[in-house]
Amino acid sequence: MNKQLQEYWNIAIDKIVFFAPRLIGAALILWIGFKVIKKIVKFVEGVLKRMGISDTMRPFLLSILAVVFKVAILFIVVSILGADLSGLVAILAAVSFAIGMSLQGSLGNFASGILIMFLKPYQVADWIQLDDKFGKVEEIGIFSTVVLTPGNKTLIIPNSKITDDVVTNYSKKGVVRLEISVTMPYAEDFPKVKQIIEKAIAPIDKILKEPLTEIGLNNFDSHNIEIIVRPYVVPDDFWEVTFETHQRIKKAFSENEIQVAYSEGVELGAIGG
Repeated sequence: MNKQLQEYWNIAIDKIVFFAPRLIGAALILWIGFKVIKKIVKFVEGVLKRMGISDTMRPFLLSILAVVFKVAILFIVVSILGADLSGLVAILAAVSFAIGMSLQGSLGNFASGILIMFLKPYQVADWIQLDDKFGKVEEIGIFSTVVLTPGNKTLIIPNSKITDDVVTNYSKKGVVRLEISVTMPYAEDFPKVKQIIEKAIAPIDKILKEPLTEIGLNNFDSHNIEIIVRPYVVPDDFWEVTFETHQRIKKAFSENEIQVAYSEGVELGAIGG
């Protein structure tokens, strides 16, 4: 019995002697590695702040960075302890592939979100238009961008759709030009109508003095001449000034008896100056 215990004791001593340095080394690498990771993450956080990466994006990127480094440290520790990593690596590769295939749409949105955060085609509070969707950016997320329309509707737009299409940013230059279409009959004098329009919109305080408002002939159709009125405003005043401009021009046309042609019963008439 004593001889058997002695054998067990000798085996235990041999194992301890064999594994003790590895355990100590693995523990040191784990402790030092996590300390180094913390410093790296802190350094990268400062770099991201200087790059202007948003508060929403920074924690996400830093957490991914920390997880990647910690997994790498754990792999090193396990290999020092003598474990065979080939099977684990194969399992992780298979799981990663399956997850990637099932989430390829989400991964596309994620990649697009990263591009938007770094390239900054628009920022929070910017007015943007994508296809026929127009609104103010409320939030730029990892997978989607939240836009609030002038009608107080919340649009959740996948980031991949934004990077794959043309986005119009009305806030990039700080001012936006309105495109307001007005018609007048061929028999009317354009200088007179232009003066009426200028006088009508002059009291609108939110129309910028610089750049100057542009008013010109745009098109000749079968019934009317199309006039384009292009005042400049700050993006937040886009719709308010649009509605007020239409209202004031209509009222001014009514007061000055500027007529318009209807599609039914149109008669030929003279062309004004």
